[in-house]
Amino acid sequence: MSNAGQTSTVGALLRSWRNTRGMSQLSLSLEAGVSSRHLSFIENGRSAPSREMVLALAETLDIPLRDRNELLQAAGYASVYRETPLEAPSMDHVRESLRNLLRASEPNPTLVVDRRYDVRMANDAAKKLLACFCKDVEAASRQPNLVRLLVARDGMRDAITNRDEVMTYMVDRIRRELTNLRERNAADDAILHELEALEPRGRQRTVTAPSSFVLPVKLRKGDVRLELFTTITTLGTPLDITLQELRIETLYPANAESRATMERLLASN
Repeated sequence: MSNAGQTSTVGALLRSWRNTRGMSQLSLSLEAGVSSRHLSFIENGRSAPSREMVLALAETLDIPLRDRNELLQAAGYASVYRETPLEAPSMDHVRESLRNLLRASEPNPTLVVDRRYDVRMANDAAKKLLACFCKDVEAASRQPNLVRLLVARDGMRDAITNRDEVMTYMVDRIRRELTNLRERNAADDAILHELEALEPRGRQRTVTAPSSFVLPVKLRKGDVRLELFTTITTLGTPLDITLQELRIETLYPANAESRATMERLLASN
């Protein structure tokens, strides 16, 4: 079984996650079906949790799969959740399902992005939209990072008329998702560094008070104007880290005028 140092580490991690979820020891123990005394002993390092106990507590706390592996390792057990590359042959059925979803989303532009918002897949409507509003069409034809594409001068930066609002929202969202990870790699740190560079210390962004229930993305290029809003979907009950970290982002016209404009735009390309 794990040594005292490992037991203390897993206890501290569990306590941190419990506090993050706003749960008391009593509420967690009741939901997980474990005595509050035993849970207290685990958190204080006085008792070593079994593998099944770690998984049960992680499930109750709705801890991301990547962090569940960390909990298991901290308790002295092997990781159980895989991180399979989306391009792997074993993911063929997943990619086909995602392609079906993207086709079904037409004519609404839809992209599949990972935790860094690297675009992994996109439907034809999304590709046409990016090509239309990117300053450099080639920037949209490569596999881009959605955040970089929004802020890059050869990307969509100049086409977003409410740029401060959109950039603030996107930067905050990806920073929050990545900084909450207890385990990051070099690519995660690289984009976090880029995001920090977008907001120099002491700089205050000017963001108006919200005038609607959702944040619109307002695009303009020449006489073409669009006002869109986005929805984000995740895959239900994933058992692979890669799949849990995928986001399916769909853009919808925010009004009838934008719907008509987008239909003309997509039909002309």
